[in-house]
Amino acid sequence: MEFAALSNATQLGGFNPLRTNLQSSLPFRHASFPSSSRRDCSCKALLSTRTPTSTHNMFGPHSTDFELSALTALSPLDGRYWSKVKELAPFLSEYGLIYFRVLVEIKWLLQLSVIPEIVEVPSFSDGAKSFLQGLIDDFSVEDASEVKNIERVTNHDVKAVEYFLKQKCQSNAEVAKVLEFFHFACTSEDINNLAHALMLKETMNSVMFPVMDKIMIALCDVAKDNADVPMLSRTHGQPASPTTLGKEMAIFAARLSRERKDLSQVEILGKFAGAVGNYNAHVVAYPNVNWPHIAEQFVHSLGLSFNPYVAQIETHDYMAKLFHSLIQFNNILIDFDRDVWGYISLGYFKQTTKAGEIGSSTMPHKVNPIDFENSEGNLGVANGGLSHLSMKLPISRWQRDLTDSTVLRNMGIGIGHSLLAYKSTLQGIGKLQVNEARLSEDLNQCWEVLAEPIQTVMRRYGVPEPYEKLKELTRGRAVTKESIRDFIEGLDIPEEAKNNLLKLTPDTYVGAAVELARTVENVVNTVIGIKI
Repeated sequence: MEFAALSNATQLGGFNPLRTNLQSSLPFRHASFPSSSRRDCSCKALLSTRTPTSTHNMFGPHSTDFELSALTALSPLDGRYWSKVKELAPFLSEYGLIYFRVLVEIKWLLQLSVIPEIVEVPSFSDGAKSFLQGLIDDFSVEDASEVKNIERVTNHDVKAVEYFLKQKCQSNAEVAKVLEFFHFACTSEDINNLAHALMLKETMNSVMFPVMDKIMIALCDVAKDNADVPMLSRTHGQPASPTTLGKEMAIFAARLSRERKDLSQVEILGKFAGAVGNYNAHVVAYPNVNWPHIAEQFVHSLGLSFNPYVAQIETHDYMAKLFHSLIQFNNILIDFDRDVWGYISLGYFKQTTKAGEIGSSTMPHKVNPIDFENSEGNLGVANGGLSHLSMKLPISRWQRDLTDSTVLRNMGIGIGHSLLAYKSTLQGIGKLQVNEARLSEDLNQCWEVLAEPIQTVMRRYGVPEPYEKLKELTRGRAVTKESIRDFIEGLDIPEEAKNNLLKLTPDTYVGAAVELARTVENVVNTVIGIKI
C-alpha cells in the first residue's frame, strides 16, 4: 500500500532519479591542508574580530578555507554516511526542490493552455508539448546550477526558476509567445507547496516505504524461523511466563506494520490559490473562469489531494501528521533495537563476525551490537528533527510568515537519519544467530515460572488459597524441578489435571506463542498489503 500513484508516468515528467547522477557521488573536492611548522602558543586565550584563513591552536595551524568534501561536510549524512542515504538526494536535496519547482511551473503553463477562456495561451502543438516535457525529463544538475546562478542576481529562488524557464523557452517559437504566462497569478508558495508535497510523496514511495517493508519482512522471517524456540520472558527485568523468540519478534512486525499503514494513508495536500488563498489576481484577470475548480484539477493532476482553505501557504497539517507517524514508527524501532541489544547481552543471540572487523580497540574478544546502537542513536536524531517540523510547520502568523521556509529545507535531515537507522537495523538483523543452548539454560533455572499455571488449575478445581500457597512455595526460595513436582503430587485435583501439570516444563509452557509467531505474516500482509 503506497500513497496514491500518479495517473500516468508523464505527469511528473517520467522522473527518473538515476538521471541526475546523484546516486553515485557528490561533486566533492578535496580540502587543501597547508603545511607549516608548529608554533608555540601562549596560555591566554585571545578573542579576535579578524576572519583568518588559518587558525593556530595547541595542535598547530589549520586552514579554515575548506572546500566541501566527505571530510569537511558539516552533516554526517553528506559525509560519512553519504553512501547509505544518497538515494534521498534526487528528492530531498536542493536539486530535488528546484526540479519539482520546474515541473510545477511547466505543468501550470500546460494547464493554462487548455482553459478555453484564456485565449492568450492557445493549445500547444504536440511539438511544443514535447519541448516542454523535455525540459522536465532532461532536467540535470547543471540546469539546477544555472537556476542557482540566476538566484544570485534575483535573490529569490522561485523567481530564478521562472527566469530560467523563460531563457530555455526562447528557442521554441510557440512557447516564446507566451513566456509571461509562466508563473501566471502564482505566489511563490503556490509553486513551493506543491514541490514540497511531491518531494515527500516521491521520497516515501520510492525510498522509505520499501526499506520499511524490508524490516517487516525480515522480522516476519525471524518470527517464523524461531516460532517454536522457547524463551524466558522478563517483566520488570524479572523471570516471567515463558514465550517464544519468534513470538517476540512477531510483536514488532505487527506494530511496525500498523504505523506503516498509517503513514501510507496520510493525505498529501496541495494548494494553488494565489497570494492569500482567494484567487484575487486570477478573478481580476479572467473573471469568467472557475478558478477554484481549475486549481483543484491541477493539484489532482500531480497526484496530490486538494486543500481549498488556505492563506498564502498550504497549512502543513498533513506534514505534521506524516512526521508524527514517522516518529512513532521510529519509536517502535527504538524499542526493538533496545530489546535485541538486551537479548544479545543475555547471550540469546550471537552475532556473525566479519573478517577484519574490530569490536574494541583494546578487548579483542568483543563483538559489539553496533548496528542496533547506531540505529537507536540515529532514530533519536531523526525524531528530534521530525518533532520540530511537526510542531512548528502548522503554525504561521496571520496569512503567512517566513519561518516555515527555512525549516522546510531540513526535511532531509530527519528522514535521512531515519533511513540510516533502518539500514543499520536491517544489517543487525542479518547478523543475528540464535543461541538455543543459552535460551534453554535460562529456562531450566526458572522452574518457578510454572507457579502461574499450577495456581490457575488449582482455582479451576476449587483448591482454597491457590495463589497464597504458590507464593509460599516460590517467593524468596530456590525452586527446582523436584520441588515443583512434589507440590503437584500433593494437590487434591483430578488425576488427569495433575498429570497434565506434571508434563509441564518451562520450555513447553508457552501458550499460543508458536501459532502467533507462525501467522504474523498474514497479519502484516493484511495491514499493509505486501506479500511476504
